[in-house]
Amino acid sequence: MLKVGLTGGIGSGKSAVARRLTECGAVLIDSDRVAREVVAPGTEGLAEIVAAFSERVLDADGALDRAALGALVFADEAARRRLEAITHPRVRARAAELAAAAAPDAIVVNDVPLLVEVGLAPTYHLVVVVQTEVATRLARLARDRGMDRAEAERRIAAQADDARRRGAADVLLTNDGSLDDLHAAVDALWRERLRPYEANLREQRAAPSEHVVLTEADPTWPQQYARLAARIRHALAPADLRIDHIGSTAVPGLAARDVIDIQLTVPTLADADGPLAERLTEAGFPRLPGEWWDDPRPPGSGRWEKRLHGSADPGRPVHLHIRPADAPGWRYALLMRDHLRADPDQRSAYLALKRELAASAPDSATWTTAKDPWFDEEHLRAEQWAAQTGWRP
Repeated sequence: MLKVGLTGGIGSGKSAVARRLTECGAVLIDSDRVAREVVAPGTEGLAEIVAAFSERVLDADGALDRAALGALVFADEAARRRLEAITHPRVRARAAELAAAAAPDAIVVNDVPLLVEVGLAPTYHLVVVVQTEVATRLARLARDRGMDRAEAERRIAAQADDARRRGAADVLLTNDGSLDDLHAAVDALWRERLRPYEANLREQRAAPSEHVVLTEADPTWPQQYARLAARIRHALAPADLRIDHIGSTAVPGLAARDVIDIQLTVPTLADADGPLAERLTEAGFPRLPGEWWDDPRPPGSGRWEKRLHGSADPGRPVHLHIRPADAPGWRYALLMRDHLRADPDQRSAYLALKRELAASAPDSATWTTAKDPWFDEEHLRAEQWAAQTGWRP
C-alpha cells in the first residue's frame, strides 16, 4: 500500500487537508488521536507519564490533563524529549497496526504533526507538507482554539520551522488562500500523483519517463536526491551501502532532464538481486525489466553490466543505477560527475551539446546514443584530470 506522511505546523490547516484526502478515499491515521489512545486511563503509557512528571499532569478524573502536561514540556526541551520517548514508540506501533489492517490497495495517510521533528520522513513513500504564513496561523489559533498570542508563538517556536519542513516535503501545499483553493490542490494531488503512484507500486512498475525535456538547473535537485537516498537507506537497513548522486542533476548549474540519477554501490552484481531488489520495490523503486548495461569507455572493451531501477512516483522520475564497487561503470559515473563539477569549460561544452540534442533527439534511446562521441572524448579528458589531481572515487 502507498504510505503518505502528512504534516504541517500548528494552525497550518493540516487537518483540513487530512479531511479532504479522506473524502477522496484515503485511509487516515490521525497521530493525535492515536496519541490520545496510548495514554488513555489504564494504559501503560499514562502510567509511565505519571512516573516521569508526577500526578500533577492528571485531572480530577484521573485522565491526562494535556494542558498541564503541555505547560510543563513546551518550554523545556529535556522534558519534551522525555515525553516523546514515552509516547512516540507507542504511537508508531499503534499506527503500524492500523496501517496493516487497511486494504492492500489503500492509500494510507499518516497525519503526523511532528513528522519532521522526529525524523520519520524516510519511512513514507511520499511526504506532504502544508505550509501557511505564520501570521495566518496565529490568527487561526486565536479564532479556532482560543489560544492567546504568546502561547501560540511558543507552540510554533517549539516545532520545526518552515525551511526544515520544506526540506522534507515531496509535495508542498500552501494554504494561504480559500478552502476551495486548498481542496482543488488536494484533489489534483490525489488524481495526478497519489492514485497513479499507488497503482504503480501495486503493479511493481516504474512511472514512464521516455521523452527528453531539458530543464534549467534546479537548485533543489540535491535536496530531492537527499530525500530519495534517505528512503533507500531506510529500505535497505541495516545494510549500510554507499549511495551517490550522479548524472547531470548532481552538477550545479547544469541544465538536465528532470530525472534524479542515483548510484547504489553493492559488493557484487549478484547482491543487487533477491531481497535487495524486493526491498527497493516495496520502497517505491521497482526494477526496470530487461537487461541493462553502460557502454564502455573507451569503446570495444565489453559492456558494463548493471541493474536499473526506476520510481513508481509519477511526480519524481528516478534512475537508480546499481553497480558493483570499483567496477568500471561505477568509477566512470563518479569520475564524470566530479570532472564536470570541476571544469567549467567542459560543463559549458556539455550544456551546448545537450541543448542541441534536446531539439533533435526527443526519445531517450536516441538522446543517449547521440552523446556517445562527446563522452568518448570527455572520458580521456577526465582521466587526465584524475591523474593530475590525484582524484579517487
